[in-house]
Amino acid sequence: MSRIARFALHEWRNVVANPCRRLRERGPLGVSLAVVACVAVIGLHEFQQTAAGAGVVRVLSEVRADQPVWLTLLRTPVSLFVPAVDLSAWPGLPRLFLAFALAELLFGRVRTLVVAYAVTLAGTLGARVMIALGPDRLGVPADAAHTVDTGASAAIVGLFAYTSVALRSPLLFLAAVVPTVTGSIAESNLAGREHLIAVAVAMVLGAALHCQWTLPPSKTVDQEVGHDGEPEQGRRTEQDPARRRRPAGRSRDGRDPER
Repeated sequence: MSRIARFALHEWRNVVANPCRRLRERGPLGVSLAVVACVAVIGLHEFQQTAAGAGVVRVLSEVRADQPVWLTLLRTPVSLFVPAVDLSAWPGLPRLFLAFALAELLFGRVRTLVVAYAVTLAGTLGARVMIALGPDRLGVPADAAHTVDTGASAAIVGLFAYTSVALRSPLLFLAAVVPTVTGSIAESNLAGREHLIAVAVAMVLGAALHCQWTLPPSKTVDQEVGHDGEPEQGRRTEQDPARRRRPAGRSRDGRDPER
């Protein structure tokens, strides 16, 4: 099998075959978090289009850089599922469902939520740092502090980046993460900077939690635990006089039983 074929088979097993197998084992409950996320996005988007719902959603989810940090921490979980008022929620639902479903099937609901919240919060807090730096030092203008920062885009690209690193799947990264990174670099606005921060944090989390670093074996430790390359039984026989084999035909006291 060629290297390209092995590479494609590795991607297929990690990104498609294994999640599908776990979906068959768990059934629809295996992607319940992804379904709830999509329903929450649709419900909150439609609710904020009403006169009464707009105020409620604003109080529960509106995040800006000019707010106190404690208020941002409280509102970030809800803001993750609130799209912008002037944008339709439907076009981004397939990407939202795929990101959450893939992570949920492979890593579980708790870790999926933790990663989604962590990358979103990292982008939100990173916005404060970029505003403090200012445009003269690779930051953003001060008026960006009044921009409402809601939506699941940072969580989506962060989950894709985390999954790509955890599975060691560069094709998934190329298809799901690189377009967002390219667009963020091209636009260079506050949302684009937050996406870049979310991708960086997700990659660090994926590498820290899933990449195993193997160290060369220590000869001293191997000898202590009996892995110095010599059979365990033979080594004990030579080192322990009490375990040495007695000559054939001799009893325990050394006498010949035939005499």
